[in-house]
Amino acid sequence: MRPISAPCPALRFRRLRRTAALRALTQENTLSVGDLIWPVFIRDGHGMEEPIASMPGVNRMSLDKVVKAAEMAAGLGIPAICLFPYTDPSKKTEACEEAWNPDNLANRAIRAIKAAVPEIAVMTDVALDPYNSNGHDGIVRDGIILNDETVEALVKMSLAQAESGADILGPSDMMDGRIGAMRGALEAAGHKDVAIMSYSAKYASAFYGPFRDAVGASGALKGDKKTYQMNPANSDEALRLIERDLREGADMVMVKPGMPYLDICRRVKDTFGAPTYAYQVSGEYSMLRGAALNGWVDGEKVMMESLMCFKRAGCDGILTYFAPEAARLLRG
Repeated sequence: MRPISAPCPALRFRRLRRTAALRALTQENTLSVGDLIWPVFIRDGHGMEEPIASMPGVNRMSLDKVVKAAEMAAGLGIPAICLFPYTDPSKKTEACEEAWNPDNLANRAIRAIKAAVPEIAVMTDVALDPYNSNGHDGIVRDGIILNDETVEALVKMSLAQAESGADILGPSDMMDGRIGAMRGALEAAGHKDVAIMSYSAKYASAFYGPFRDAVGASGALKGDKKTYQMNPANSDEALRLIERDLREGADMVMVKPGMPYLDICRRVKDTFGAPTYAYQVSGEYSMLRGAALNGWVDGEKVMMESLMCFKRAGCDGILTYFAPEAARLLRG
């Protein structure tokens, strides 16, 4: 489509900006509560809300508190909540067996939320880093992250989460072939309706730092994740990864991080037309929140502007720690 233009005064763009009513009539993109997925951090215990220093306003919550949080989110109209566990270091091993324990923290949280708030969709994280004594998303041997052995572990983890009642599985590990293996295992086990939102284009980013604090992986990580997460310099590779995951059975795809990779979001949506999501990651959240707390920016305005930019880039939804606050503003 080639836009038609004309010289001033035949065309004055400011005519349609003159009033709030005219601006609303000509707005190209909209943000709604239904676009939001709320990532939350869970921990063992009872009656606990533990602040995360590097993410002001975000807490690790015990199961009773996260159930209340899910009830609040559902009341605001937020359609989905995504769980990230803070695992007791004593349960972390090189083989990551706790990842597929039916009674691990994440699986107990799934069951508790679905029992109390069945209408909210529960999304999970499928990666080994919360359970890995090496801090990596995959099984490590002699300093090498093993792809196929990791995929076998992820399949077991996925099945345990599906059995617990998860609605959406979020493989965030970036191993090759994991979507096909997971989809095949889910179908064989009768979990044909469990959706997969693949972290298909997950970059080896410096914006994840506060998240690693939140799940207790910062101190455990040995080395970096550049052999399996994407090179931030690459764009075409993201499209190849998206295509592969869609062919293997992903229902939805994700770009992560979000704001620094809006060009990837746009290319993905334009190329495939598949349900496309972005994760406004911890570093993005903490920068905006920190600037607001220091009075350098208007917190509400930059929050809403940042979320709208994902919709403009073609995203169907956003994982964001701002979800409850944004939902309240959107509902007036």
